[in-house]
Amino acid sequence: MAINNTTLQIKFRQRLNKLASNDYDNIECWQIIEAFNKAQIEWCRRNLHGNNMYKEGDEASKRRIDDLQPLLTRQILTGVVNTDHFEGNNFPNNYLEYKRISTNATSECCATERSMTVYLAEEANVDLIMRDPLKRPDFEWGETFCTMQNNTVRIYHRDFTIASPTLTYYRRPRMIEIAGCTDPYTQAVPATDTTCEFKDDVVELIIDEAVAIIAGDIESVNQAIRGSQSAEKNN
Repeated sequence: MAINNTTLQIKFRQRLNKLASNDYDNIECWQIIEAFNKAQIEWCRRNLHGNNMYKEGDEASKRRIDDLQPLLTRQILTGVVNTDHFEGNNFPNNYLEYKRISTNATSECCATERSMTVYLAEEANVDLIMRDPLKRPDFEWGETFCTMQNNTVRIYHRDFTIASPTLTYYRRPRMIEIAGCTDPYTQAVPATDTTCEFKDDVVELIIDEAVAIIAGDIESVNQAIRGSQSAEKNN
C-alpha cells in the first residue's frame, strides 16, 4: 500500500518525537510539506551525482535506476537554426538534471536522416572545438556536440542540418500538498492531496531526511534564542 499524506505525517511526527524534545510538539502541516519537498530535491541530487553511501550515480546499479526512473523525461526541442548551431527555445520548466541530448541530421548528399552522437561541451570551449578537425561536428563520423547555458540548448553543425533534437533529462519531483493545509507564503489552500510519486522505501528515506531538516532548523532557532538570552544576562 502506497504511503499517503496522512501516513506520511504520522511517520514524520513519530520520528520527531523519538528525539525526545518538546520543541517538536507544535510542528504544523506546512512545515512538514516544506521539509519533505526540500528533502526530495536533496535526495535526488545526491543520488544523481553519486554523493551517497554507495558512491553510485544514476546508472551505477539497477536499484538506482529503479529509484530514479519516474523522473526521467524526454522533450523534443524546437527552436531556430543559426549559421553554426541549432538553438532551442522550449527548455523545460521542471528541469533538474541533464541526461543526454540526441538528434538526427541530414545533409546535401544524404537526405535520409541519420542518428548523431552528441556530447556535452562547455560553452567556453566552443571556438576551440569548432576549429579542431578531430572534435568539430562531422556528418560522416556521425558526431557533434552541444552546450547548455542559461536554460538554452545549442547543438552545433557544419555540413549538415539538425533534425528532431531531443533532450532527455531528470525532472524535478512532484511536490507534495496536503488538502486544507494553508501555505503561509502564498495563502493557497489545496483542495486535494498531492502525494509523493516515489516508491515507499524511497519515501521512508526522504522522511528521515526531512525530519533531520526540521530538527536542524529548530535547533538553529533555539541556539539563536539561547545566545540572545545569554547576551541579555551579560548586559
